[in-house]
Amino acid sequence: MSLDRLVAVLADALRARGLRIATAESCTGGLIAGACTELAGSSDWFDRGFVTYSNEAKAEMLGVDAAVIASHGAVSEPVARSMAGGALSRSLADLAVAVTGVAGPGGGSAAKPVGTVWLAWAWRAADGGVETDALLQRFAGDRAAVRQATVVCALQGLLDRQLRAST
Repeated sequence: MSLDRLVAVLADALRARGLRIATAESCTGGLIAGACTELAGSSDWFDRGFVTYSNEAKAEMLGVDAAVIASHGAVSEPVARSMAGGALSRSLADLAVAVTGVAGPGGGSAAKPVGTVWLAWAWRAADGGVETDALLQRFAGDRAAVRQATVVCALQGLLDRQLRAST
């Protein structure tokens, strides 16, 4: 499915349920929000996006604990989950996605090679609480390919999880 079509399908699903989303982006630098807001009428379902490229931005804008970043690294499951939860709690959204990764060409390591991306989703549950889910991906290709694959995976994850979110 093309990116435009994926966004349109997501938009229809969110509108049908009266849901709004937020994004928290590191390695994609706003590309997920950009893909969403490229669609006319996205203000019906897109609340806001946070571009938190630096560790300081993750802490200040999303409330990610600096100790969690220090102990696990910015590209980690705990940080991705915290970013998603922070985006949800600092927005009017019902569902949020967060991405943090190594897009390259530099910055990779043996443990976290270029293409390593953690994605997390957070949503308001029917019981009033917040649920989260996370996924580790290892995308192939250059910087542009890693970022594009991350955008698609993030949006597909939102579509897959929107049925779990409560209005």
